[in-house]
Amino acid sequence: MSPAKRVELFRRLRAANPEPQSELQYGTPYQLLVAVVLSAQATDKSVNLATAKLFPMAGTPQAMLALGEAQLAELIRTIGLYRTKAKNVMALTRLLVERHGGEVPREREALEALPGVGRKTANVVLNVAFGEPTIAVDTHIFRVANRTGLAPGKDPLAVERKLLQVTPPEFRRHAHHWLILHGRYVCVARKPRCAQCVIRDLCGFKGKERRV
Repeated sequence: MSPAKRVELFRRLRAANPEPQSELQYGTPYQLLVAVVLSAQATDKSVNLATAKLFPMAGTPQAMLALGEAQLAELIRTIGLYRTKAKNVMALTRLLVERHGGEVPREREALEALPGVGRKTANVVLNVAFGEPTIAVDTHIFRVANRTGLAPGKDPLAVERKLLQVTPPEFRRHAHHWLILHGRYVCVARKPRCAQCVIRDLCGFKGKERRV
């Protein structure tokens, strides 16, 4: 994809959704961090249903520690891998209190040192909570970047590096959300909705002609 096409691609996605937002529901950086950890291999909808009950009871690190792992696991048992996630949330919360005064750090290294927090989770927190121009490559973004030809790569890290390289600075702040939402609702895995796609003519997907 040429630089001019990339600019036009992001321009159209921005025009369709000028201020994209995370679909995870949260009130603070700590709640966002917990929600993102819970969202691994789970839908945002299922996480939101669980955190709607959890956060009023344990919306701060101190309240989460007081809640305890067993009760946390019970509250999130509708989410996949809930026992492991409960263990990680308690462990990361304990470290936040011990090392960071209960505040979510703004540095990638400090975030990735927390249990259950990998590069993708750190990128989401840095972008959504702190406005950093990071791009968290999940399955949706990986698919869109490769299918369209925007930023082809063999693995998520390669796609992330390519996206950061080719995305014009004016679009980097929201690129993560534009691409993830496009992949979630339009450029879906099995039957992409090419007829509804605002970037169809810019896309390199060979099967799009069959999707009119």
